[in-house]
Amino acid sequence: MAEKRGISEKIAELDRLSEWFYSDDFRLEEATAKYKEAMKLAKEIESDLAEMKNEIEVLAEDFSK
Repeated sequence: MAEKRGISEKIAELDRLSEWFYSDDFRLEEATAKYKEAMKLAKEIESDLAEMKNEIEVLAEDFSK
């Protein structure tokens, strides 16, 4: 079973991908695939954060009662 990565791990991976574009390892032939991978990861992070925000709002609502 695949282990679900946390937001911190995803952000670290996105940082690593972003740094690749400025590194000596940059290859134009790989840029499109790396960009797509980074965009997919960014969308996952955005979704995870939205889900976390909703959970916090629900908890805040429960505590205010």
